[in-house]
Amino acid sequence: MARPRIKDVARRAGVSEKTVSNVINDYAHVSERTRRVVREAIEELGYRVNLAGRHLRRGRTGIVALVVPELDIPYFAELANAIIAHAERNELTVLVHRTRADREHELAALEGFRSDFADGVILSPLALTGDDLRERRGTLPLVLLGETVEPGLADHVAIDNVLAAREATQHLLGLGRRRILAVGGRDRPGPGTAEARTLGYRRAVEGAGLAYDPAAVWPVAEFRMPHGAAAVAEALAAGHRFDALLCLNDQLALGALRALHEHGLRVPEDVAVVGFDDVEAGRYSVPTLTTVAPDTDAVASVAVELLLNRIAKAGDDGEPPAPPDERVAPHRLVERESTTGVERSVR
Repeated sequence: MARPRIKDVARRAGVSEKTVSNVINDYAHVSERTRRVVREAIEELGYRVNLAGRHLRRGRTGIVALVVPELDIPYFAELANAIIAHAERNELTVLVHRTRADREHELAALEGFRSDFADGVILSPLALTGDDLRERRGTLPLVLLGETVEPGLADHVAIDNVLAAREATQHLLGLGRRRILAVGGRDRPGPGTAEARTLGYRRAVEGAGLAYDPAAVWPVAEFRMPHGAAAVAEALAAGHRFDALLCLNDQLALGALRALHEHGLRVPEDVAVVGFDDVEAGRYSVPTLTTVAPDTDAVASVAVELLLNRIAKAGDDGEPPAPPDERVAPHRLVERESTTGVERSVR
């Protein structure tokens, strides 16, 4: 059976093709009766708008690329789902690409993978430098997620990781914990998320009048559960005696919970644990995981909004581009059993 066309809808509704188009595009000057008749005809015939054709008539593909380091880390999977949902509401198709934090893959994303298949890119970079962004040859609309390598080079949205880590550490300090190990921390200057969260941890410790100990910052090779478990086991074997863990993502925290259990340490009685990202597994772990919850939906919504704005202005010949837009998404600390012993906040 042939796919119904706009003229078939017009014939069924007894109106012109132009009127059907006006209803589809939600033009205000169409009467409610006509709008209802056309929508009924659309439903009866099973007519679907040809989005590809619509985008091509506008000189676009209707496709955007989402580029993230990993897809098997729950935070990035949840973020991808949210971005896809917001893009679909704006009649966009999202192609998802994984870089494994490889600079060449991230550079390829900056150039639209050397093709014209995408109208824009939402990119979460880990390996790019400020020079990479400054030397970007293409004009493909771009939005950066997470910690930016250098402000003012592209539209950007992220939570305030320094503030979030400071608040999480202050929560542990407020519970009387004084020997806090930062699992996944990086005690060095730099633009990365781990560096920002370590800085927030340090500011909280020093703000409480305690001495900052670089030896309490425990780096990891990867931000995954086995590395969180290994970090705790290594710290204990090295003689560290801590009463709290600030884990720089939930995957590390979930691995840490397992290692603490294997070493006979109770959570939170002996060691309190905080993570980052509020992934689903932390809401069902034993004990449930206290965590910093970024507003993932807000990050996704703003990222799509910024990209749409850039795409809309990409064809404005002669108009100078607007300066990069920096947005800060909200976050909150969700207190659960791994620090308080009770469930205080449940989604």
